Order: sequence, then C-alpha cells, then structure tokens
Amino acid sequence: MTLSNTAVPKYYGEFRSRVLRGEIPVCEEISMEMNRIDNLIADPSIYYDDEAIDGFIRFCENEMTLTDGDPIELLDSFKLWAEQLFGWYYYEMKTVYEPATQRGKKGQFVKRKVKKRLVDKQFLIVARGAAKSMYAELIQAYFLIVDTSTTHQVTVAPTMAQAEEVMQPFRTAIARARGPVLKFMTAGSLQNTTGNKLNRPMVHPTKKGIQNFLTNSLLEIRPMSIDKLQGIRPKVVTIDEWLSGDIREDVTEAAEQGASKNDEFVIVAISSEGTVRNSVGDTKKMELMQILKGEVIDPHTSIWHYKVDNIDEVADPEMWIKAQPNIGITVSYETYHRAVKRAEANPALRNDILAKRFGLPMEGYTYFFTYDETLVHPRRDFWNLPCSLGADMSQGDDFCAFTFLFPLRGGKFGVKTRSYITSRTLDRLPAAGRIKYDEFIKEGALQVMEGNILDMTDVYEDLIEYIETNHYDVVAFGFDPYNAKEFVHRWTLEHGEYGVVKVIQGAKTESVPLGELKILAAERDLIFDQQLMQWAMGNCITLEDTNGNRKLYKKRRDMKIDAVAALMDAYIAYTSNKDAFE
Repeated sequence: MTLSNTAVPKYYGEFRSRVLRGEIPVCEEISMEMNRIDNLIADPSIYYDDEAIDGFIRFCENEMTLTDGDPIELLDSFKLWAEQLFGWYYYEMKTVYEPATQRGKKGQFVKRKVKKRLVDKQFLIVARGAAKSMYAELIQAYFLIVDTSTTHQVTVAPTMAQAEEVMQPFRTAIARARGPVLKFMTAGSLQNTTGNKLNRPMVHPTKKGIQNFLTNSLLEIRPMSIDKLQGIRPKVVTIDEWLSGDIREDVTEAAEQGASKNDEFVIVAISSEGTVRNSVGDTKKMELMQILKGEVIDPHTSIWHYKVDNIDEVADPEMWIKAQPNIGITVSYETYHRAVKRAEANPALRNDILAKRFGLPMEGYTYFFTYDETLVHPRRDFWNLPCSLGADMSQGDDFCAFTFLFPLRGGKFGVKTRSYITSRTLDRLPAAGRIKYDEFIKEGALQVMEGNILDMTDVYEDLIEYIETNHYDVVAFGFDPYNAKEFVHRWTLEHGEYGVVKVIQGAKTESVPLGELKILAAERDLIFDQQLMQWAMGNCITLEDTNGNRKLYKKRRDMKIDAVAALMDAYIAYTSNKDAFE
C-alpha cells in the first residue's frame, strides 16, 4: 500500500487498539490528540503513506547508532510520533511552470495537484528519561542524509551543551558508519583536501556543524535566542527543552518565521514540563490546548502531551505511563519509585519531580500560587457592587497598582485590577516583555501614562473615572504608605477617612492575609478574568521569618507582583471593615 485516504495508520492503529483494550492508560491531552487523528482518518482529502514512515524507520534502524555505537531499535513511541510527521499528506492545486517539450515552443504555467506533507510542526511534552533528544537527532539525521531538498538545519537548546547532546549520537553514527548509506557517504579520507573530491567523505563534522557536501547541506547548533534565529531560513529545526528554562522568547515562532519560507519545512519542539511560571512556554501550551480542544483547527500541528491527569495518580504506578510512555524501557519503574520517595522526603524537590517526572505544570518550590490557582476565570463584571480597594504605588519602573475586591455570595470574591506605568518604562522593555505588556494594555488592565515619572494627579483622576464608569462602590481602601501620601490625602479629602486602612508591609502583617488569600485561590474563590492578575500571581514568592511568618516577594525585578500586593491591601481593608459590607 502507498497512499490511501481510508487506511488507519499502522503504528497509531496499534497504539489506539491497546488504549481501547485498557492496556495503556492515557491522559486527557493524549485522548484529545487521538480524536484529532481519528478525524484525519475520516477526512477523504487527507492521505496516509505507509511507505514514507517505513522508510524513516528503516533508515534509523539500518544506519543510525546509539551513543555507545550499538544499533538502534526504534521505540514504539518514536514510530508513533514520526508517523504523524511522515505519514500524512494532502494535495494542493498549485500553478507550476511546464517547460516546452518541442523546440520553438514556449513553456507555460499550468495548474497541477501537488502532493504535500500535512504536518510541519510537532510539539512533544513528555517526562524526563523518554529519550526525547534521540528522537530529535534521528529527525535531523534523516533530513540531512535522505532528503536532498534540505540545505539548512538547526538544532536549538537553552545551552550549547544541551544542543550538542542532540548532535553527539549523530556524530557517533557517522564515525562508526554501520549502514550502507552512511558507509558510502563517509568513505574516504578527511586528509584528502587537494585530490579528487570523490575520495573525500561526503558527510562529516566540521567547525560549522555536520555537513553533507553532496547536497551542500548543513546541520548546526544555535542557542535558544530569537536573535540567533532571525535572518536564517532552515528547513528543519529541532528545539530541545523549550519549557524547562526561563525562556522569555517564543523561539518556536521565531523558527517558524524563517522555516516557513521553505516548502514543507519541519519544526519539532520537545521538552519535559517546566517549573518556570508565566513564561512564553505557558502561553504556547495554552495555544496548543486550543488546538487539542478543536477551538482552533490546525491539522498541520502534531501535539503529544504526556502527563498524569492529577496529583493523586503520582501514587499509582499503573498511571505513570501516562507521563512516561517509555517507562520500563528507557527509564525504570525503580527510578520512578525513588523519585516519589525523594519528593515525599524533600519538599524542596517536590515540584521539580512532579513537573519533570509526571508532567504536572508545577511552579518552582518558592512560588506562592500554584499553576491551577492562577488560571483566569470567565469574564465577569461587578457593576454597582460594594468593594474594597487596595493600592500599591510606584513612580518608577514598577507598576502603580490598584486592585478591587468584591465580596460575593458563597464566600467568593470578585477581583479587578488596574495598573499604571510610564511610556518610558514601556519603551525600554525587551521585545518579549513588550508583547506581554501589550496584552495587558489590550485587556484594559494596564494604562500607559506619558513621561518618565508617573503624575499621581493624572493617575488619581483616571482611577476615579474608571470607578465611576463601572459604578464600583468603594467601601474600604487599604494602602501601602510608600509613595502614597499625596494620593491618600486627596482620597480622604474627597471620600472621607472612614474605611481607610494603612497597611504596614512586613511578615507579621502579611502572613495571615496571604494565607487566607492562598486558601481562596486554591478553592478557586478568587474570581479574576485579567491576564495581568494571572501574571502577577504567578510571579509571587514568599519568604518566611524564624517564626514562620510569610512576606510577599518577587524573585526577579521584571517579575512584577504589584497587583497582588494591592490585592492583599484590599483584603486587609475588607477584613478591617467587614461590618460595612453587611
């Protein structure tokens, strides 16, 4: 069989049968991807090519080696993933130039059906120990050696050392050349630089990377930086650990901008789950989830996201395969047992283990709010409702933040925030930061005031206008006294001193309200719909004093928490004036 628009893909079919028989439990994300593949099978305009995927498998098993030089027997998971890349095709009507067949005649442009590979982007999120880098290396090797249309390939990782891990098995395969293709292409002597080119290796490592001199192709290493990916047009890009580092640039998007200029480009992004919050990786995961759910139709993207569905499954070895499809092969059950015991014995390692071994999107252990606690709610308005206002003021690079807290039924609280920065602060942002800030501006949570320093008179008047426009009934007002004198003076003149609470920052005053806000967030009783609040909550860490009291803090200067600090001030003002809300 070659092309078929009715066939069930071979390796996916085997996998699906095992899932349906209950032999392999899968998480919700994998189940959604299976639904997407089933839709491809049912689509008469999409074709499956078994020879294409089998050709890739033969190349890997006949030509490539492990790092130690042993032959490769391709894992079932590798076959499943690669089948998505190589197995699916569609036909597209294109205008092509047809040269003249007779002398004296002119060529002409004609419309023809052109066969095209369906999938050009693949995202793999899978637990540590799944041999992900080996998979990326096999993809790179196949295109460099077999696909003669490939001219430029790039492998990307957070560090050059990590990127080199992808290259090393390929270097070994070249050095050992056990298969007929690589034996032919590596024959000859590197020392033969002046004689017949046929007597020199066609494929060998150079200072630039790994080169195929037969097709003039290059596979090179690049660091995980947009700057290093701009201006190039690679046909094949593999990106390693795109979720694991504090990556503030969408390198997958940058890679696609250059690669998409090539016909039938390939981008493979692989990673274990990370512990860095509110990074570009989190944004990308939300985009991928929209595809999985069918909210965005994108048949050109393959998504394999392995994870346990909830933290309770961490204690059940039968469920570990949800996060680690190669458990018992590339990583032992004993390794997982030890990881669980370490997580139980050492809380500082807990979140890293839950993320890297079980695919749970955890934050670093110092972060205060968990990932689930920072997910935005559906949009809500709180017209004409009483509220408590909290203020955390700044005239520098930090936000001047105001957060409104609305007591609701059932012990829930509505939350709205409005922050201010200067145009100078916005202009000095790096590109990745500017994108995020633009989102906050678009949703109305962030206001940009002209100048180098915030004019608190302008801030005050804008905030009052915002309150009046939304008909908020401000019953209490809590504030951090830093930089607040002018603002608070005017507020008390116009609104009176009743309900105004000065919140002295420190572990003694912050610990209790922070603990109560944490409980509300965990129960999903803080109803917020703004990305700015989500971002600020995700940036929060707490420091403990010797008495166990916690103080709100941020890990890095650019990780703003001002909206949460204002939320805490609003909460303290609310609890101090609770009678006024009844």
